[in-house]
Amino acid sequence: MSVPGGATPGDRRQRGRAAMEEVYGFSVDPDQVPGDYVAMTVDHLFGEVWTRPGLSVRDRRLVTIGVLAALGQAPLVEIQFQSALATGELDEDQVRELVVHLAHYVGWPLSTSVNEVAERVIARRRRDEQPTVPPGTTPVAGDDGGGRRPRRGR
Repeated sequence: MSVPGGATPGDRRQRGRAAMEEVYGFSVDPDQVPGDYVAMTVDHLFGEVWTRPGLSVRDRRLVTIGVLAALGQAPLVEIQFQSALATGELDEDQVRELVVHLAHYVGWPLSTSVNEVAERVIARRRRDEQPTVPPGTTPVAGDDGGGRRPRRGR
C-alpha cells in the first residue's frame, strides 16, 4: 500500500518518529497505544507536516508557539519552550522576547500565562544546570561546587 507522495506507511511512521524525536526529544510508538489518534499524530502530523520542505523546525515551532499562545494553551507552550531551549533553537533572551512580541498580538491576559511558563522553564533549566555537590560531601558556605572556597584578597 502506498500513500501520497510515494511513501509507504512504514516510511511515514519512521519519518514521523524521527521528526517527533527532533521536535520534542522523545517519540511515541503508535503500535503501543490503542486507537488511531497517536498513529495519525506520528504518521501525518510529524511524518508529513513537520517534515515538509520550506520551513525549518524552528520556524514551525515559532508558528506553533504563537498559535498555542493565542488559544491560551500555556501548558503546551511550556513543552515548546522546553524543547526549543533544549535543542538550541531559542535561547533564554529569545524566549522572553517572543513573549513580549506575542503579548502585543494575543493580549496581556493570554500572554501572562505564556510569560509564567517561560520563566518557569528558564528557572528549571538554570536549576538543572547548577553544579551538584558530590555524594557523601557537605556543601560549605562560599563553596564553588568543587569543594574549594573562593580566594580572598589580602
